[in-house]
Amino acid sequence: MIKKDNITDVAAVILAAGKGKRMKSDIPKVLHTVGGRPIMEYVINTVKSLGIKKVVVVVGHKGEMVADFLKPYQIDLVWQKELLGTGHALAQTKSVLSGFRGTILVLCGDVPFLSTQTIKELIQTYRRTDASATVLTAVLEYPQGYGRVIRSPDDFVEKIVEDKDATPEERREKEINTGTFCFDSGLIFSVLDQVKRGNQQGEYYLTDVVKIMRKNNRKVSAFKASNFKETMGINSLEQLQQMERLLANGEIKVNV
Repeated sequence: MIKKDNITDVAAVILAAGKGKRMKSDIPKVLHTVGGRPIMEYVINTVKSLGIKKVVVVVGHKGEMVADFLKPYQIDLVWQKELLGTGHALAQTKSVLSGFRGTILVLCGDVPFLSTQTIKELIQTYRRTDASATVLTAVLEYPQGYGRVIRSPDDFVEKIVEDKDATPEERREKEINTGTFCFDSGLIFSVLDQVKRGNQQGEYYLTDVVKIMRKNNRKVSAFKASNFKETMGINSLEQLQQMERLLANGEIKVNV
C-alpha cells in the first residue's frame, strides 16, 4: 500500500480541455453532472484523497467555466489554446512542472470513478518495474474504438496504437489503453518534443511517447485494472446515462 507520506513525489495532471462534441451542450464535458455532482469534482476529490499536493488541470474549450469551478481548489491551471491532442495538452504543463522532480500522474478529467486503490497500484507498478512510463490498461471482449496496447515478448509495452491507425492484426488485441499514465518528470517533456502529428486525427498523441521511449531502450510497463467499468470515460450523453445506471446499481463506487 502507498501511504500518503509516500506520495510527496507525485504530481497529478488532469486533462480537461476537450470539446466533448457528443455531449451536445454548451457546458464543458467535465462540468456535466453524474450522481448529482460535476464529473470533474470526482477526479479532483480522488486526487486530493490520495494526498497529492501538486495538482495541475489543463483547460481549453470553455475553459473560463472550468476555471471558475476550480477556484475553491488549490490547483494550478494551464491553458491549451489550440486543441491539438493529449500529447500537446501535457506539453503545456512544462513551465508549471519544470522544477518538479518525481512521478507525473496523468488522469483524464472525464473519468470520474477510477478508484484510489487502482491509482495506488498503478504507481506501485511504476516504481516496482523501474519504468520510464506506466500505463493503466484494461481487457475488453469487444475493444473496438479503443487504443490497443501492444506488448513485447518481455511483457513490457512496445507501443499503443489508436483504433483508427491500427492494423487488422493489432485490432485483434483486447488489452486497451485507459488514458491514465505515470511518467518520469525528468524525461517526459523531452520525449513530448519528439512526438509528431502523422496520424488520422492530425494530433499529438500522448500514446506516441511509448514508442519513442522504447526506441531509446526505456522501459514502459502496464498495470491492468481489475474492473474496466471504473476506467470508463464519459464522452456522450449515452455514456453519461450508462454511468448513472452503473452508479445506481453499485457497479462502480465513489471514492469520497
